[in-house]
Amino acid sequence: MKQNLLLISNSTMRGEAYLGWCKDMIADFCKRHDVKKVLFVPYAGVSLAEGGLRASYDAYEAKVKKVYAEFGVKLTSTHHYADPVKAVYEAQCVAVGGGNTFHLVKELHRLGLMQAISRRAKNGMPYMGWSAGSNVAGPTLCTTNDMPIVEPSSFECMGLVPFQINPHYTDFFDPKHGGETRDDRLKEYIMVNPYATVAAIREATALLLEDGKLSLIGKPNKMKVFKTNMANTKEYGLNDDINFLM
Repeated sequence: MKQNLLLISNSTMRGEAYLGWCKDMIADFCKRHDVKKVLFVPYAGVSLAEGGLRASYDAYEAKVKKVYAEFGVKLTSTHHYADPVKAVYEAQCVAVGGGNTFHLVKELHRLGLMQAISRRAKNGMPYMGWSAGSNVAGPTLCTTNDMPIVEPSSFECMGLVPFQINPHYTDFFDPKHGGETRDDRLKEYIMVNPYATVAAIREATALLLEDGKLSLIGKPNKMKVFKTNMANTKEYGLNDDINFLM
């Protein structure tokens, strides 16, 4: 297995700087794979600045570039390229930021980037994502938490891992709220997709795939795995073997 993936649940923790909790994790990933330049995909960031999508992409790029510069990695966004597919095929590494997954998926398909990034990453190009950027590493966007503000041409995603990812997972139950919990929604997905598996990753954790080994890393927050037989729903910690997911 050639993939080198860092799939982060969240970019921001309360009281910490943007990408602060996972900055060292990203820096170490870049160092291990000798990444000096990163191609950034900003299309999930639709409301980061006034003035439309272009302004939001510029603001998003500047925000992420500042963090990567702290550990000596240069970053440029795909929205500057007339031919972003060519940029992907020439990239050392691709990073896909979080935001609205539906808008991200729509743009990835429209621009031909979904297939291009998938091909490169399956052949070993380091890939990192957070939130929506982690969600799209799975087979489909169907386990995102986001509102469908646009309609993509397809729900299919990169398929870098064979299981669905649910970032920002929480099993918090508010007794004052009468709607569905996250578990309810993921169980609905499993009910109508009985052959699927969902890895629900909590805040301050990430999935790392290197040398054919999948690991849960970060702070000691357990991941929950959903399968068709709900009796088999189980939580896994940092020291557990989760390679059965692959």
